[in-house]
Amino acid sequence: MLGVFLVYYAYNQFTFEQIQEMKSYFQTADYFYVALSLLFMKLSHASRAYRWKYSLQYLGYSSSFWNNFMAISIGYLLNMTVPRSGEISRALVLQKYNNIPFDKGFGTIIAERIIDLVFLLFFVTLALVLQYNQLVDFLSQHIPINQLIVILGVLAILGIVGLYLLYTSQWKFFVFIRSKISGLIEGILSIFKMPHRIPFLIHSCIIWIGFVLTFYFGTKVLPETSEISFGVTLIAFVVGSLAISFTNGGVGAFPLMISKILALYAIPLTVGTAFGWILWTSQTVLILVLGGLAFLFLPIINKTK
Repeated sequence: MLGVFLVYYAYNQFTFEQIQEMKSYFQTADYFYVALSLLFMKLSHASRAYRWKYSLQYLGYSSSFWNNFMAISIGYLLNMTVPRSGEISRALVLQKYNNIPFDKGFGTIIAERIIDLVFLLFFVTLALVLQYNQLVDFLSQHIPINQLIVILGVLAILGIVGLYLLYTSQWKFFVFIRSKISGLIEGILSIFKMPHRIPFLIHSCIIWIGFVLTFYFGTKVLPETSEISFGVTLIAFVVGSLAISFTNGGVGAFPLMISKILALYAIPLTVGTAFGWILWTSQTVLILVLGGLAFLFLPIINKTK
């Protein structure tokens, strides 16, 4: 629903002529760079699938590269429906086809997300250093800071009460949750104890460099965005990543936020919106195709299970 609202909000501000102009950008886009952008996107996903095996191996489990890759593809597909549901589906896939306990598999995924958060914060910091004034102005205009503080305060109080009940209550529900959390923690700690920490870190770098290159080559799709600096590319990448992280696959939010941030650098809203939709649409089509194929081929290549 949020995505539908954002699409309506974004296009309600344009005239019919401006919408026609944006459609024309889809016709004149350089789809060679679209393909190159998608290539780096899938290389990042492949590296993520390969990285996953290290934390699983430390826990004494194994899963083939293709099982990992298809589980990740399904995860990205399901994230288009409910935000972050893909992480749950990844663990469920390995539970079904590799007999890996859900809590431990999910723990390794949470551990990955912690490392990914560190990389995201690094790029946010780098973007702040390179484009501090523009980013602060953008955030102050589009994020209600006072409301955000109130929400975070309420969540903190609820979190403290929840943790107290979790670790002191003897209700069966809380005892069951505590037992699951132990497996989850074991999965999270695997990345700090595994013998292959260096390859894990190298693949983490490959994943995020691939994401940045996905966005960088995406800017070459339109002449109007092809000459923007690396600093502007980086800040747009950060804003786009946050839009995808906090919505169901960035639908509506990704093109809207990209157009708003590029507008700070004199890129017309029509150009920025068209650019955001070209990038988001191409990536979404690939996610839909690979996720659908994963649903089809997982039972086939694991038919003995």
